[in-house]
Amino acid sequence: MLQKTKNQNNMIEFIFFNVIIVVVIQRKDNMPVKTDIQTISGAKAIIETLKKNSVDTIFGYPGGVVLDLYDELYKQSDIKHILVRHEQYAVHAAEGYARESGKCGVVLVTSGPGSTNTITGIANAYSDGYPLIILAGQVSKKDSGKNAYQEINLCEVTKTCTKAAFRIEHASQIQDIINNAFKIAAEDKKGPVVIELVKDIFTEYTEPGANEFQESDYIEINKYNQTDIQRIYSRILNSDRPVIVAGGGVNRADAQDEFEKFALRYDIPVVNSMMGAGAYNKNYKNYFGMIGVNGDKSANEILNQSDLIISFGCRFNDRITCMFDTGEIFSKLIQINTNKEHYSQDFIQGDINSILSDLNNIPNSNFSFSKWCNKAQELRNLNNTNIKISNMMHGFEVLQKVNEFTKSKNVIFTSDVGQHQVMAVKNLTLTPNRRIFVSGGYGTMGFGLPAAIGVAIANPDACVVCITGDGSIQMSLSELALCRDLGLNIKVVILDNGYLGMVRQLQEKNCAGRYSQTKLSAPDFVEIGQSYGLDALRVNSPNEVDKALECAFSKNNTFILDFVIESLEIV
Repeated sequence: MLQKTKNQNNMIEFIFFNVIIVVVIQRKDNMPVKTDIQTISGAKAIIETLKKNSVDTIFGYPGGVVLDLYDELYKQSDIKHILVRHEQYAVHAAEGYARESGKCGVVLVTSGPGSTNTITGIANAYSDGYPLIILAGQVSKKDSGKNAYQEINLCEVTKTCTKAAFRIEHASQIQDIINNAFKIAAEDKKGPVVIELVKDIFTEYTEPGANEFQESDYIEINKYNQTDIQRIYSRILNSDRPVIVAGGGVNRADAQDEFEKFALRYDIPVVNSMMGAGAYNKNYKNYFGMIGVNGDKSANEILNQSDLIISFGCRFNDRITCMFDTGEIFSKLIQINTNKEHYSQDFIQGDINSILSDLNNIPNSNFSFSKWCNKAQELRNLNNTNIKISNMMHGFEVLQKVNEFTKSKNVIFTSDVGQHQVMAVKNLTLTPNRRIFVSGGYGTMGFGLPAAIGVAIANPDACVVCITGDGSIQMSLSELALCRDLGLNIKVVILDNGYLGMVRQLQEKNCAGRYSQTKLSAPDFVEIGQSYGLDALRVNSPNEVDKALECAFSKNNTFILDFVIESLEIV
């Protein structure tokens, strides 16, 4: 393209070669002044900005509005794209990737249904506090607000379940907004940020590097001070029956080592929330289990009997507080968290790892709570034991055998929500090296398999085991194609009881056994797996479990194990 304009004194020629603009100005003294201005398309600017934010993987599903961006992805090799089979599972997979890698998960979808399909995944990540960037296509500016084909205002729809939501309408905004989104997603309590990409920006041109990203922007500002540290220490000294709560924030902050040091130093009883599972070694004598509605009676009772609760990274949502007199609990609670959401009058905001480190650096005055911890051992007698109610194989038997078989492995388990989730947390030995990623605050069926996919992509050498139910796995069966396409090594353990087990259990308790719409039909999971080109086995008896596990773990591919278990088992 060549365009010329002239006036009496100057001649200006604009010459476009690809994306290079060469400006030649002829001065009155006939000495030329040459300036090179490099521009790139908005689509390429997005890719380059993602690279600067250390993005190497995107989970997504293409569509017409984002065609130019996908074309730009095709032209490069630094960022790999994972083609999911449903946009919701792109978000769950990105969250699994974020949990395992410690990086920000990135999702790319088109407008309309492609965008709205992400909402459950966004809400899940928001509730549990993991950083995601959702890049969603949007109709062109001229069509905006006219109820155009596949138009939806995703920013408005998701404003209650995101940390922030932006719309980019001009290519010049790309770098600033994307860089800012990564910063927001990673600071304080982490979470998802939505960015709508108006179609026009992909073919507009902008100058690269105009707003360089500074890695120092990621640094989180601690809001606590040493007065807070001394207050915590003083309250511990003045207590007789303290308890420490490990919430999901301990795992998110990778603060397990400092947490363990703190708990062992004073021999204080430890409990955890569902999201805090694995933050502390459950084999330690001062570990008393999980609190909350599906928790251990010993853990709930030790909170009741305590005179001080020091909570690290636990929200104390209704799944916990429904078991207690909240007024009493909150009156003796020190709540330590990265975000501002709290219920305790004594609340400290800051990085959990840093706060624990400061507490551990206080000179030891040689006191401990061993007497209280020893007395609390009696509370273990309150816990329910696993009981067989028939000759059928039970879920807890399967998971105990899975636990025994993998005891020498550093396993990453994933799960969804329901009986299988509770069984997993209670029957697996979870430590900082044997972790479980569950859908905690939002309770999303179908989360386990795509989360396992994200983990396996982030850490190809990891031993990944998805514990799921016959209800949950039917929501995300389509993603088995991804396991085959990518050759992922995931063991899928299905606890197949023919019911929506947790809801059925509630109906047994609250509805006199009227099982309304909870009996569940299912396909043949073995044949389904094989149709996707995967290995699969059905297991009907406890005597078959060990052999099935040996077969599954002997292969470095995705293997489906369908365990047919007692339908009326309770947790």
